[in-house]
Amino acid sequence: MPYVIVNGLRIFYELRGNVNSKETIAFFNGVMASVSSWAYYVPVFERLGFKVLLHDFKGQLLSDKPAGPYTFREHAAEAKSLMDQLGIDRVHLVGTSYGGEVALRFAIDYPDMVKSLCVIDSASELDQLLISFIESWKRLALEGEPEKFYWGVVPALYSEEYLLREFEAVKKRAELFNKVSKDYFFGQVQLYKTFLKDLNLTPELHKIMCPTLVVCGENDILKPPKVLKNYFNSHRR
Repeated sequence: MPYVIVNGLRIFYELRGNVNSKETIAFFNGVMASVSSWAYYVPVFERLGFKVLLHDFKGQLLSDKPAGPYTFREHAAEAKSLMDQLGIDRVHLVGTSYGGEVALRFAIDYPDMVKSLCVIDSASELDQLLISFIESWKRLALEGEPEKFYWGVVPALYSEEYLLREFEAVKKRAELFNKVSKDYFFGQVQLYKTFLKDLNLTPELHKIMCPTLVVCGENDILKPPKVLKNYFNSHRR
């Protein structure tokens, strides 16, 4: 499997599409996800001629999982190191949830590298409901029981409409979750600790200067549209 070494850690990545293209799009994963979570989207950009970069943050499924907590600045710096090693100097960023928060940090810290930014279901700061959800996930991850963990996070991930329509598929995913390794849960705990300790991006959002698209599901209970108000207010300054 392809890895780069960043600060002594193995970071898993995939480089797809037109590897000679000057237009690169990088996808940043949600906290529980891996590079495979973008499988439906990558072919679209491959057909459009993009170079497509995927990677797992440290703590995620296919990368090393050192003891944390980490920081979002570390994640951004490690993504930059990956891009530097691959000769990528400018990029379009798409990040969902935790990956969106890393993308915000990346755009703040490396503005000259970011051509455009798309942030999906992300937050720039914590509220009490979000803290409560993440604390419950952390406790489930510490128990390390795959199906129990999966069913514990389902209410925050899927709408009632989706569950009614796709419940059999959700049940199959729960069964497949039994195949994840024990170190997956150790990594999840480190990522949740990072989120709870370090998510405070709102004061710096005005530093993001690139064209930016913010996407949020109107029925999202974990990171509802109201949490994005600070984002828009910061950009109106």
